[in-house]
Amino acid sequence: MISRICVLATASVLLALTACGSSEPKREIPEGIPPGPGTEVPLIDFNAPGRTADLLLAWAEPQTDALGISVTALASYGHAAAIMTETDPDCGIAWTTLAGIGYIESRHGTYQGSSVQPDGLVAPPIRGIPLDGGPGVAEIPDTDGGVMDGDAEFDRAMGPMQFIPETWKKWGVDANGDGIADPDNIDDAALTAARYLCARGGDLRTAQGWETALMAYNLSGQYLRDVRDRAAAYSVGTRP
Repeated sequence: MISRICVLATASVLLALTACGSSEPKREIPEGIPPGPGTEVPLIDFNAPGRTADLLLAWAEPQTDALGISVTALASYGHAAAIMTETDPDCGIAWTTLAGIGYIESRHGTYQGSSVQPDGLVAPPIRGIPLDGGPGVAEIPDTDGGVMDGDAEFDRAMGPMQFIPETWKKWGVDANGDGIADPDNIDDAALTAARYLCARGGDLRTAQGWETALMAYNLSGQYLRDVRDRAAAYSVGTRP
C-alpha cells in the first residue's frame, strides 16, 4: 500500500511532510439498552400549518448520508419523538429507537422498491405476508374486511412501521395535519409507533421500560437485538 502525503516546500527546501487523505476511524457502537438518544431534536411549532415534520428537514439533512435514512423519513422519526417529549415527557422515547424499528420493519419505507414521498406517503404501499398461521406466522383472521390491508381473509401488516389493521384502528393517529390517520404515511406511522411504545413501556429511558416496549411491539428477542443494534449505531451518527 502506498500512503498519500502532502508535501509543503519553498524553493528547493522541503519544509514538511504531512499525512493526508486518511479515512476517519469507524465509530464504536455502544452496547446495552436503551440505545442512546442521538442528536438532539430542535424545538419546533407543532401547530404551524402544513406538514410540521418539514420544520426538521434542516436538522435531518446533515445526517441522512451517514445514517442511510432519507431526509423525509428521518424528519418523521425526529418529529414523532419531539411530539412525545411535549405530550408525554415521562416516556423519553428517542428518534433512534423509532429509526431502528423503521429499518427492521421496512428499510425506512423502501422495502421492495417502495419510496417515501416528500409528504411522507410511502408508495407503493408496503404489505406483509398473510397472517395465516403458517410456519412461524401468527394466525390473525381478517378484522377490516380487507379495506385497509387489501386482504379479506387474513390480516397483513401495513406501512413503514408494519401495523396490523386491528392495532392501527386503536392507535393510529394523524401526525401531518391532513385529517387522515394513514398507516402508509411515515409521519402518521412513526407517531403511532411512538405512542404505542410509550403506553406499553412507560419510561423508555430505562432498560426495563425499553425492553418491555420493544417486546410488546414484536415478541422476539432477536427483533429486540436487531432494533437495538440499529438504534445504537444511529445514536453515534453511523450505521452497523
